[in-house]
Amino acid sequence: MSDQPFTFEIPFPGFKPSRVDNHIVRHLTDLGGQFSDQTAYNQMLAAEDRILYEVYEIKRPEVVGEILMGISIVYPGKVGNEFFMTKGHFHSVLDTAEMYYCLHGEGYMVMETFEGKTSIEALAPGKVLYVPPRWAHRSVCTSRQEKLVTFFAYPANAGHDYGTIEKSGFRKLIIETDNGIEFVDNPKFLEA
Repeated sequence: MSDQPFTFEIPFPGFKPSRVDNHIVRHLTDLGGQFSDQTAYNQMLAAEDRILYEVYEIKRPEVVGEILMGISIVYPGKVGNEFFMTKGHFHSVLDTAEMYYCLHGEGYMVMETFEGKTSIEALAPGKVLYVPPRWAHRSVCTSRQEKLVTFFAYPANAGHDYGTIEKSGFRKLIIETDNGIEFVDNPKFLEA
């Protein structure tokens, strides 16, 4: 990795950055246990292990002072009545924040702290979201046919703690009912 300034492009409509150092693809199997309707999950998985989201990272040295950035793309779809989402994570270094800038689609960022605070913020093109230190966060795509695309940036030494969320889930779910999109308590949430 160079210590020189650099630029890159994020072309529309594909949104794949012109510079990519790491490409992560998450399938349905990668979110096993995270969806509330296990029967619907198993039926969907039996038909196809669909791609739920992708991440394109522009890596930097994982040291204080550097900023890691990239693009997150969450595809439209649902498992039962629950929208496709990312795994969600805390940062390993809890006292690090993250910024998101929504480029395309619609959705929400579900956030929570270890202490039980929760927040759900809408994402739409042009909206910037600040995730403070100590908040876990998960992107949820609620667009019917469009992918949810966000640009993100955070301290390169922050790391990811996926294990806490894999074990406990998030306190809140985003589902679709006859009344539209609703935020509900997660019946499977386990106090960590």
